Amino acid sequence: MKHLSFLALVQDDLEQVETLLRERPAGQHEATSAAVEHLIGGGGKRLRPALVLLSARICGAAREKTLFAAAAVEMLHTATLIHDDLIDGSLLRRGMETLNARWSPGATVLTGDYVFAHAAYLVSQADSIRLMGRFAETLMVICNGEIRQMFREQPARIARQEYEQRIYAKTGSLIGLSAEAGAILGDASEQETQALRTYGERLGLAFQVVDDVLDFVADEERLGKPVGSDLRQGLLTLPMLLFLEMEPNHPLAKRVTAPPIPSSIVTAAVQAVAASPAIDQALDVARDYSEQAVAALDNLPPSPYRVALSDLAEFTVRRQF
Repeated sequence: MKHLSFLALVQDDLEQVETLLRERPAGQHEATSAAVEHLIGGGGKRLRPALVLLSARICGAAREKTLFAAAAVEMLHTATLIHDDLIDGSLLRRGMETLNARWSPGATVLTGDYVFAHAAYLVSQADSIRLMGRFAETLMVICNGEIRQMFREQPARIARQEYEQRIYAKTGSLIGLSAEAGAILGDASEQETQALRTYGERLGLAFQVVDDVLDFVADEERLGKPVGSDLRQGLLTLPMLLFLEMEPNHPLAKRVTAPPIPSSIVTAAVQAVAASPAIDQALDVARDYSEQAVAALDNLPPSPYRVALSDLAEFTVRRQF
């Protein structure tokens, strides 16, 4: 995403954030350094730090503090991916081996814990008790969402409301924090702070819905992991839910709601959903979330940075990987 025009306004700051992400704390073990470099260099979109930087420009936050906050949210995101991949048993992410594909579960968990601690250290350098509090709250939301998912009963179908709660915990909460962070550091009004938080949360929901669509229709090489990954883990995402609403008596309906799901059923389900109206319907939902995000920006003063946030929301629902 770094080449996109709406990020040109903060490109220099993004490069400084990249430098912070790659700095090695004193005494860091070589294995940990190699693991972090592997993860940070894996081609992430840097959406979250870009949101911190853009919101900070809107609200007049101090640059140095903003850089630390931007690095912190990306480091936190990286830590969650380490644990997610281990929990899900994923061997590939962005076309690269995950840590748990090479390391023991114990070593992977400890590395994830270390990266969480590094993220907390980075956010502490922004020197904002309020931001540190929101950072901790967001981490609690993310972890609680994972725990709820692990201990959920296996219903025949999940409700759309439950799906939204799940993707808010997984994606919306941290993207919301990222957009809110600049307002906190800039001592913005509560109205502006809430506007940016709402923008980020709605953007995060749109982003995750598009991710869930791509899990059915994207080219596997560009996606960087097998298609149908969520379904293989027994997770019904929006495209599948919409398909089941339209085709409640489809032969696949009972097979995809009773894990473990055989690979042949996953393949058949991916093909059926990809060829159905469920894909366009899910993208309509993503567009609605994106429009809600843009509407929240009406509470902010006009500026090139606000335009960039609006463009980013529109790009989110057009992206192909």
